[in-house]
Amino acid sequence: MVKKEVIIGMFIGLMANTIGLFFAAIILGNADDFIAVLKAAVSQGFLGKLISLGAILNLVAFFVFIKKKQDYRARGVLLITVFVAVFTFVFKFI
Repeated sequence: MVKKEVIIGMFIGLMANTIGLFFAAIILGNADDFIAVLKAAVSQGFLGKLISLGAILNLVAFFVFIKKKQDYRARGVLLITVFVAVFTFVFKFI
């Protein structure tokens, strides 16, 4: 039961991060195509920053779960957020 709740939270955290990445790319990409913005981010070296901006929606999901007293789902969102932070850190130095 607990494991299932954490996995649900991780899935929601991953989806929130993906949606946040999409919104960040559209807003900061000057209305260019999403794929074109990602290609430009890779070539100019700011993809990690764009992914980190996408993680802002995880903050919303985390506090919604805390408010609803769904601590294990909040823990899953937090795990994904830490994973994204480590991924971004490693991606920057590779």
